[in-house]
Amino acid sequence: MIYGQYPVNYYGAQAPSISNQQNNSLIWVQGMAGAKSYLVAPNNTVQLWDSEAQTIYLKSADASGMPSMKVLDYTIREAETPNTPLQAPSNTPVVEYATKDDLTALKGEIIDMVREEMKV
Repeated sequence: MIYGQYPVNYYGAQAPSISNQQNNSLIWVQGMAGAKSYLVAPNNTVQLWDSEAQTIYLKSADASGMPSMKVLDYTIREAETPNTPLQAPSNTPVVEYATKDDLTALKGEIIDMVREEMKV
């Protein structure tokens, strides 16, 4: 039964939070408490955007209506210009690879060290 713009449940109360259709508009909630209290229709998943933090809640309900929720934190990245080369973040160690010549030289040093040890 539809009353106004919201479906009416068996007890006559309006349920504006139940999502029965896919919608491209953002649904804003206030914190984890708002996400937990948001009602989701069975067999549906909704994206809930936190108005107080950079968090998205993916709330789902299985066929029996049992809810589950995943919490995602998001960050905003600055757009890169096409002429700017990609750079590793400053806290990431720089990785240097050995060349074939480096490995050959190291192999020679190890062989020389082993030969010295064998003489003693």
